[in-house]
Amino acid sequence: MRYCINCCIHLLPNDLHRQCFRCRGPDHNNQKCPVCRGENKIPLYTDSKQMKWLAVLEVRTDHCESWNGFFCLRKGKLCSLMFGLIIMTLVMVSYILTGAKHGLLLIPSPFHYGAFASNPSLMDNESLSDMKDYYQPSKMNISYVKDYPSIKLIIDTITSKIEFITRQRPDLEELRKQEPHMFSVIPNKFLPNSKNPCWYEEYRGNTTTDPYATNSYALYSKRFRIIFDYLRKVFWNHLYHYKDKHYRLRCLPHFYIIGQPKCGTTDLYDRLRLHPDVRFSAIKEPHWWTRKRFGIIRLRDGFHDRYPVEDYLDLFDLAAHQIQSVLQGEAGKERGKRNNIIIGEASASTMWDNNAWIFFYDNSTEGEPPFLIQDFIHAFQPNAKLIIMLRDPVERLYSDYLYFASANKSAEDFHEKVAESLQLFEGCVLDFSLRACVYNNSLNNAMPVRLQVGLYVVYLLDWLTVFNKDQILVLRLEDHASNMRYTMHMVFQFLDLGPLSEKQEALITKSPASNTRRPEDRSLGPMLPTTKAILRDFYRPFNTKLAQVLFDDAFLWKRT
Repeated sequence: MRYCINCCIHLLPNDLHRQCFRCRGPDHNNQKCPVCRGENKIPLYTDSKQMKWLAVLEVRTDHCESWNGFFCLRKGKLCSLMFGLIIMTLVMVSYILTGAKHGLLLIPSPFHYGAFASNPSLMDNESLSDMKDYYQPSKMNISYVKDYPSIKLIIDTITSKIEFITRQRPDLEELRKQEPHMFSVIPNKFLPNSKNPCWYEEYRGNTTTDPYATNSYALYSKRFRIIFDYLRKVFWNHLYHYKDKHYRLRCLPHFYIIGQPKCGTTDLYDRLRLHPDVRFSAIKEPHWWTRKRFGIIRLRDGFHDRYPVEDYLDLFDLAAHQIQSVLQGEAGKERGKRNNIIIGEASASTMWDNNAWIFFYDNSTEGEPPFLIQDFIHAFQPNAKLIIMLRDPVERLYSDYLYFASANKSAEDFHEKVAESLQLFEGCVLDFSLRACVYNNSLNNAMPVRLQVGLYVVYLLDWLTVFNKDQILVLRLEDHASNMRYTMHMVFQFLDLGPLSEKQEALITKSPASNTRRPEDRSLGPMLPTTKAILRDFYRPFNTKLAQVLFDDAFLWKRT
């Protein structure tokens, strides 16, 4: 049916309305037209049925003169559509910016009520003062409480798949085949009159040669160029001349602080370097064994040229110069004096980060790495000493999240990331061994939080396959924070360091804590109680095994 917009008289298809003066032409006069004056109201017909008089629509001729009725209708729908799109956009932007906090969004989080959705550094730093922080209890979010039963099922599945199987240690010849250049540079014997592993290496450059021109640490980092500028100036003064040849003293660390991140290794490093007999690499965390020798600067940036072992050894040149001064003596009568200076290295990734193996070594059966970092360190330094600082893995993970997360940090966001990471870890252990999952590069990059770093006993057992137990000192951050003097004395004794004066000891033990939690992170408060309960359940079997290996129930972390 068609209707005359002017007077609403029922028209048949293709009919020309003769009674409507508006339809008849431009001479239509509104004042003369009885319909337009409202004298003769005409009922509206729909499908040939007359409507009730209350439904009669009076249409005046001056209404919508610029549009026809159909265009009016389309304009209204268009406005409604645009308004709806604007509202949806605002909701989506709000979700992204706020991280679905405080229940302000129309769409609930996919991790609430037991639902899950499936689903990256470089200097690993750590915190000490977290042990002393006091937080007010947070308000309980009932939606996160309802997560617990569903996540507990995931944890139960993971627990049922845990098996601590001793790995097969590769033999020396296999290691030589993998890293022939490294074995050609580092000798199998060191100077007998030095406590620290050092040796003399012939230098074939001349006085115009820059010994650090190709050092990757100097090339890729502006922070270290000042250090290398100084080394260039003093390099020639420390060459040893013998039978018309030049020799430079090369050294490796006597001890390594190998982990873990966010467990106080920075504080331990800062205190140890105050000891008169201790030196460290020019860079606190070279990450050479775990990353740089594979060409990894930042995982997200892909691979670069591999850092050769010579670049790593350059980092110990400052300490080597001091050791050389002791060995040669400032006077002839002191020549042959034994060196007691030792060098340390404190990359907190050394204990756990073997993510690069899959790109460089042939895959073994079951997806486990055929070679680990400790295999190579032990091949060159079977007498090396290792220091490990640990803390409650639950608190370590939250501290790790607060330090490395860049935006939208909150207890709720942490909870959701934990839930997603647990689901991913469960998917791995259903198909692969525990060790294969712990060292799985793809899984570790996919998990929003680094759950695997807190599985201390898995890494420790692998280190114990190549090093003796008396070569490894394991400390707790909680003990270090409560009685620093005691833990430092344990370290001094472990490294066989000489006695200190009261003034030297006070300087070491009473210095302010290093690398504490940032004020803006403290203001976020603690994790949700439900999140803490979930993580306690997840880490419990690993902590139990750790306490058994170390014969110390303090590593159960029951009172933290």
